[in-house]
Amino acid sequence: IGIEGTERFLSPDKGRGLRAVRHFAVGELVFACPAYSYVLTVNERGAHCEHCFTRREDLFKCGKCKQAYYCNVDCQRGDWPMHKLECVAMCAYGENWCPSETVRLVARIIMKQKVTTERTPSERLLLLREFEAHLDKMDSEKEEMNQADIAALHHFYSRHISDLPNEQALTELFAQVNCNGFTIEDEELSHLGSAVFPDVALMNHSCSPNVIVTYKGTVAEVRAVQDINPGEEIFNSYIDLLYPTEDRKERLLDSYFFTCQCTECTTKSKDKAKMEIRKLSSPPEPEEIQSMVRYAKNVIEEFRRLLEMCELSQEKMGAIFADTNVYMLHMMYQAMGVCLYMQDWDGAMSYGEKIVQPYSVHYPAYSLNVASMYLKLGRLYLGLEKKTQGVRALKKALAIMEVAHGKDHHYVAEVKREIEEQK
Repeated sequence: IGIEGTERFLSPDKGRGLRAVRHFAVGELVFACPAYSYVLTVNERGAHCEHCFTRREDLFKCGKCKQAYYCNVDCQRGDWPMHKLECVAMCAYGENWCPSETVRLVARIIMKQKVTTERTPSERLLLLREFEAHLDKMDSEKEEMNQADIAALHHFYSRHISDLPNEQALTELFAQVNCNGFTIEDEELSHLGSAVFPDVALMNHSCSPNVIVTYKGTVAEVRAVQDINPGEEIFNSYIDLLYPTEDRKERLLDSYFFTCQCTECTTKSKDKAKMEIRKLSSPPEPEEIQSMVRYAKNVIEEFRRLLEMCELSQEKMGAIFADTNVYMLHMMYQAMGVCLYMQDWDGAMSYGEKIVQPYSVHYPAYSLNVASMYLKLGRLYLGLEKKTQGVRALKKALAIMEVAHGKDHHYVAEVKREIEEQK
């Protein structure tokens, strides 16, 4: 038991933490931790194996539900204890099967806890049941979300999990998962799924972390990104470190219920560069800057809501309208625009893919709307290194543009050049 080269200890002002008992060089693996429980996100079904998260083209699907995909029979067998919770339910509920990813993960944790008596390889230093829940610090909004999750768990899983834990235990478990869960991401930081890694959760946060967590399948790997000396605490970052100190502190307090006191938060050494202001004849007052930050945050939040609204309205309309219905297409087009603005290229691409075929059917043979959609999609593909698909889409745009714009238009020349560059 334990993780070689490290030890669990009581960190001053932070509670328990992890520290090094030997030197770790930059790039060195500090430890790896298999997921205690995990779930592949619904959007990645068919592209990744549900069991090992391998990304490949030739996966085969579960014969019963036709929703889960696997590398081979071994992966399918390995996943069955968890997949069986959802397989029958997905068939029974059909379109109405929609538990959130957190609910799906918690169902799997409950199942695993039922059959697990020993400490797992994911809990060499910290047990899942030792997770902090911070129930006393939850506001009413978080409590409501927690209650909705519990209701969804009962609704979608009570038939498949005999005797679910009581309300109090579930409230605690959901709070623990919300505070200690991880999102598994690929090399482009696209979301692949959610998981719990107890030993990784032992590490405290710093805004200048000395380790970074990456994922190999469903295993988390922790590597040093600074030299770590014996006796030093090992720090991970819980959040996106792009933003200035006040913003980071707010995020940490809201999601993890603590006020960060790391060196970056006390020195604020990067804040000036992060909050660069234009050189103006009369520099703006601090109040003006604060008010502009508030405005920026509101706009970002609005866009997030907009995207959510687009997605919700698609779900609602999708109960009656097919994906090719023009009102569905309009919502998807709006959602694609929001994704582009927020630089969520993958999201924009998947909307574009759904829109472009029906557009070709609904619009006349030579339509600027269809051409522009192929153009957007082609450029997205190329940006995401999908060369073949990118060139194919640009050629379709070109075929329309040569007619609509004329062969000698500079736009046409530009698209031709983009295609040539890919050869």
